[in-house]
Amino acid sequence: MTETMVGIGGGAESTDMVLNIGPQHPSTHGVLRLKLVLDGERIQQAEPVIGYMHRGAEKLFEARDYRQIVMLANRHDWLSAFSNELGVVMAVERMLGMEVPERAVWTRTLLAELNRVLNHLMFLGSYPLELGGITPVFHAFREREELQAVMEEVSGGRMHYMFNRVGGLKEDLPLGWLGRVRHAVASVRSRMDVYDRLVLGNEIFRARTRNVGVLSAEAVHAYGVSGPIARASGVDFDLRRDEPYLAYGDLQDTLKVVTRTEGDCLARFECLLEQTHNALDLADACLDRMDTLAPGPINQRLPKVLKAPEGHTYAWTENPLGVNGYYLVSKGEKTPYRLKLRSASYNNIQALAVLLPGTLVADMVAILGSLFFVVGDIDK
Repeated sequence: MTETMVGIGGGAESTDMVLNIGPQHPSTHGVLRLKLVLDGERIQQAEPVIGYMHRGAEKLFEARDYRQIVMLANRHDWLSAFSNELGVVMAVERMLGMEVPERAVWTRTLLAELNRVLNHLMFLGSYPLELGGITPVFHAFREREELQAVMEEVSGGRMHYMFNRVGGLKEDLPLGWLGRVRHAVASVRSRMDVYDRLVLGNEIFRARTRNVGVLSAEAVHAYGVSGPIARASGVDFDLRRDEPYLAYGDLQDTLKVVTRTEGDCLARFECLLEQTHNALDLADACLDRMDTLAPGPINQRLPKVLKAPEGHTYAWTENPLGVNGYYLVSKGEKTPYRLKLRSASYNNIQALAVLLPGTLVADMVAILGSLFFVVGDIDK
C-alpha cells in the first residue's frame, strides 16, 4: 500500500480575490459595478464604479432653453420624475423673481407627494424580492397602478410627466380629478398594512436585515447621505420641515419626519414604509386645502423667448430618495450658462465604501438594496 501526500501551496490561503459585481447584475438595479476585494467570503474593500450610463445631462442643459431643460432633468431618477422637474423650475423662477399662483403651489405639493408614494412603493416591493420574497412586489405594483392612473390623467405621462412649467403647471386640472385622487389615496392606504404583515412580520426578512449594513451618523455626514437612508441612522433632517418650500410651511402639523437610530437595513426599510404612510396623509391634507381654494390661474403667462437675468442661484428639494440640489448660473441668455445637478443617489451610493467592508458576500445584496438608489440618478 502506497501513501501519497497532496500539498496545497500556502500562498493560496492568503491571496485576496477581486470580484466584480456588475455592471450587468440583477442585484445592482441597472449598470452599476461594484469592485470587491474578498478574503474568503468576507469583503475587505468595496469600490462603486459608476459612469456606465452617463448621458451628459449637465452639458446638454447648456444647449437647451429654459423650457427644454425640464425634459432633461425629468429623467435622471425615473421613479421621481415630477420631483426632478420641480427643482429645475423652482431654480429658474427664483432667478426670475417670479411668484407662482397659489393653486399651482398646492397642486405641485400634492403631485410631489403622490410621486413620493410611487417611488417608495417600488422599493417596498423590490427590496423583499431581492431577498427572496416575491409576493410584496405584486402588491406594490397594484397600488402603484391606482396612483399612476390619476397621474396619467392629469399629465398624460405614466413615468415622465412633463407637467411642470416655469411659472406653474402645464394646464388646469380635469373636472372631478381631485375626487378621483382622494379615492385612489384612500384605496392605497387601506391596503398598506400588507407590508407590515408580509414583510416586517416575516422572521426571515428580519433575520436578513437586522444589524446588517449599519451606517453610522458620522458616515452619513461625511458622505453627504440624505433622505430615508440618513434618517434611519438618526440624522433628523428633512428640507420640507427645516427649509420649507411649496406649501410645506402650511403642512407642518401633518408632516412627520420619520427617524430611526439603528442605521441597519431593517431601519432603512421601516423609515421608507412610515414615510409612505405620511406622504399619503400629506396628499389628503393638500386635497382638503385645494377644496377651499378660490378659482384662479394655475400658471403665469410667459414671454415667447424666456431669458433669466444674469446671476446665479441654488434651489434644493427633498426628493423621495434624498436632497436634490440645482445650482443655476445665467449669463442673461435663453439657455443656462451652467446648471449643476446634485442628485441624492450619487452621494448615497458612495457610502458603500464604508458599509460593505467586513460584511459577508451574502449580505452584500441586502445592503445594496437597502440604499434605495436609481442608477440614472447616479450617472445623470
